[in-house]
Amino acid sequence: MTATNPQELLKSREYHGIQKLEGPLLFIDNVHNVGYQELVELRDGSGRERLGMILETSRGSAVVQVFEGTTGLDLAHTSVRFRGEPLRLPVTKSMLGRVFDGLGRPTDGGPAPVAEERWDVNGLPINPTSRVYPRKFIETGISAIDGMNTLVRGQKLPIFSGAGLPHDRVTAQVVRQAKIVGEDVSFAIVFAAMGVKHDVARFFIDNFRNTGVLENVVLFLSLADAPSVERLQTPRTALTIAEYLAFRENMHVLVVLTDMTNYCEALREISTARSEIPSRKSYPGYMYSDLASLYERAGMVENATGSITQMEILTMPSDDISHPIPDLTGYITEGQIVLDRELHQKGIYPPILTLRSLSRLMKDGIGKGMTRDDHAHTASQLFAALARVKDVRALASVIGEEELSTLDHQYLQFGDAFERTFLSQREDEDRSIEETLDIGWKCLSILPKEELHRVTDEEIAKHYVKSS
Repeated sequence: MTATNPQELLKSREYHGIQKLEGPLLFIDNVHNVGYQELVELRDGSGRERLGMILETSRGSAVVQVFEGTTGLDLAHTSVRFRGEPLRLPVTKSMLGRVFDGLGRPTDGGPAPVAEERWDVNGLPINPTSRVYPRKFIETGISAIDGMNTLVRGQKLPIFSGAGLPHDRVTAQVVRQAKIVGEDVSFAIVFAAMGVKHDVARFFIDNFRNTGVLENVVLFLSLADAPSVERLQTPRTALTIAEYLAFRENMHVLVVLTDMTNYCEALREISTARSEIPSRKSYPGYMYSDLASLYERAGMVENATGSITQMEILTMPSDDISHPIPDLTGYITEGQIVLDRELHQKGIYPPILTLRSLSRLMKDGIGKGMTRDDHAHTASQLFAALARVKDVRALASVIGEEELSTLDHQYLQFGDAFERTFLSQREDEDRSIEETLDIGWKCLSILPKEELHRVTDEEIAKHYVKSS
């Protein structure tokens, strides 16, 4: 390989000729003064330019992942120039209401954002001692989330779904309805989709535009036919504008990342191309730390008014919650919302399986002054009653419903009412937390007062609905 003269080399670091192409990766030798995650410009024999990023450097060699793919490149006629800086995103509040690709380039026909600052998409690590514990409630208008698996400002709460389940519809509803109640604050949504089909991307754009929320949303869409390496940058690009809106514009930002399974598949593809030693199910051993580098960019910090809350959506292969992707995600995040195939087949929307769902920070974001005084006790009682319903249904499948006791029949009635009235709601139904808790009490009122051990006598006297 020949390079430019030494003075020009230090200035532009441009090289001609490459050693090897393998999938989306480019291998080049005899390079100098280049660093990890440095941005790379490539020009093929026809003059077409592409962007890439250094994935690995060692002893004068570099591995470059090409965002637009390596199709059409040849070893002899490709020139490479190293920019000397990482990928940076122009950041400005005017990006709200716009649609971009995974690298932050406009795809809505509008001009590129005019920004005074360009931020490194890899972000800056947050000092753990400066983090503020999340305690503020975010209302999604979905009873199964607000009432029993509450989303708290600054939290990481993923949605575990499966192929064919309506996670796209649930995600769109959360984006449309999410809000901070009782405070006069600026709220925005950053939405990033990775590996989605064209019809899914069109669904999100049309849904947000037709419901009037698009002006408060920044969309990053990396389509299924885009190079897989673009998916690795999409969440980082989205989190960069989220950090700008939160910590520079003092806004509260909800970041929605879908589908993290597609992201991890791209990570595995790149790892395989690099001939790395695989871990569980051929995913790279560093997938945990890679996911953590994304998820831990959420939170609240001292002396900052804004915040970043994350909802990551991932489809579990074969509905296996022990699969490496949901398994590692569960270790990093503070709970999970689980969608259930059986509930979906029964026609229940949203099909959220409450007994397998969990919000670890819920207890700190509900109660007096945040939601309602009885919220914690009501949710606890609903969980306890649902656990009894599960046992009664299992018993009924063995001995038959006619052999059940009167109390067991009341629990079956409660379970049916819970699924029909509390869990089920329309896609355009935006319930307040008061409505959600009132519906929960109507379901609990099917049971005798003597069965309500997790609520106080005062709460029963105030909220228990007497049968007519």
